[in-house]
Amino acid sequence: MNCISGSGARSLPTLPPIERRWALIFALIAVTACGVETSESADRPTKLEYVAHYSLAVDPANSSVDISLEIRQSQHLLRELRFPMLSDQFEDFQGDGELQIGDGTLRWLVPTNGGTLHWRARVNHQRGQQDAYDAWLGPEWGIFRAEDIIPRARTRSMEGSTSNTTFSFDLPTGWSAVTEYSSKQDPIPVKRIDRRFDQPTGWMALGEIGVRRETIAGVSVAIAGPEGHGVRRLDMLALLNWTLPELVELLPDPPARLTIVSAGDPMWRGGLSAPASLYMHSDRPLISENATSTLLHEILHSALSIKAGEGFDWIVEGLAEYYSIELLRRGRAISATRHTAAIAGQAEWAKKSEGLCGKHSTGATTALAVTVFRALNLELIDKTSGASDLDDLLRQVVTIHAPVDLATLSKIASEIIGEPSDALHIDNLPGCSRIMTRNQGG
Repeated sequence: MNCISGSGARSLPTLPPIERRWALIFALIAVTACGVETSESADRPTKLEYVAHYSLAVDPANSSVDISLEIRQSQHLLRELRFPMLSDQFEDFQGDGELQIGDGTLRWLVPTNGGTLHWRARVNHQRGQQDAYDAWLGPEWGIFRAEDIIPRARTRSMEGSTSNTTFSFDLPTGWSAVTEYSSKQDPIPVKRIDRRFDQPTGWMALGEIGVRRETIAGVSVAIAGPEGHGVRRLDMLALLNWTLPELVELLPDPPARLTIVSAGDPMWRGGLSAPASLYMHSDRPLISENATSTLLHEILHSALSIKAGEGFDWIVEGLAEYYSIELLRRGRAISATRHTAAIAGQAEWAKKSEGLCGKHSTGATTALAVTVFRALNLELIDKTSGASDLDDLLRQVVTIHAPVDLATLSKIASEIIGEPSDALHIDNLPGCSRIMTRNQGG
């Protein structure tokens, strides 16, 4: 745009009054448009974004990973990173700018133009029994979560600013890595729309590993584990071909990716979920004799991403177990008759439970929760004349971004059926009246 100079704005030709008035208006508009210096408008960033890159150097000989977090920013967008409640597995912190360490917390005051923070994470971590690990890195392979080597951070940054986060591996010769993220780009991008500061999450498998990939019902599935550990990659894919389409149909926002990592000893003999990924010991049956599935149970945890309110772990565990059995039936991995027997088996096991509400849900407690959700499903069908069922309740639960408790569950059920739920009446939930009284301050 060509701007009118100051002298030009003052030297209007002699015109009739009306034409002169319009000429003055146009001159003022032009001057206003040119009032901002070119350097101000041209230099202003289109979005407030800084670069965060994690470099992961794997050291199998010492069962550790050396991590470097590099921040690059043209203006001081990210001011501070704080790692609260650091465990002793993290050590040797060094960085540009100022570091403050004390009471298990580290604060990094990020320099104006960015800088680099270094630390070392010792990977191996025992779970419960001796010689069983839920995080392991050895001479030939490793399986652990990103959270095991990258502590969760809280940030202080300019309002509206976000990170452009990536990470990359420095691996021994012959090693490869599988994570919950696509590896088609290097470095690997990390993006979650609900986070301003993105950090890598989820399970990863490293080393001399075998991988099988397949797209099932639009979900990119990767199954990885060290060679020679009896990981049944194709068996898992077969089970997912039966059941994953049912899960995708069930959820309003199904996951785009699913990564399963598996290994034998010395890993813990169970299953553990994380965002878009899970771990399962290679000796665990895909479908147990009681027609339950550890694999599907953990997939449900990963896909639903429901957090339990204090004392209500049974809600999260019960939904995962109920739907793991239900998906087997819907996918025709088990017959309707066997499904009925599985629910009956849960009811029998539930008799050993001391109550529903508590800090952690035991196997018997989860079985009792399955019977509660079974009763709630039948009630929803009956009182809506078949118009709604437990699926409708679940679809509302997964949209809640706060911990789910009994009050939340009861409210949704009441809205669906138009009256309070009998299945969720406190008299039908052993052990929960005490929790409800305590939460209400009684």
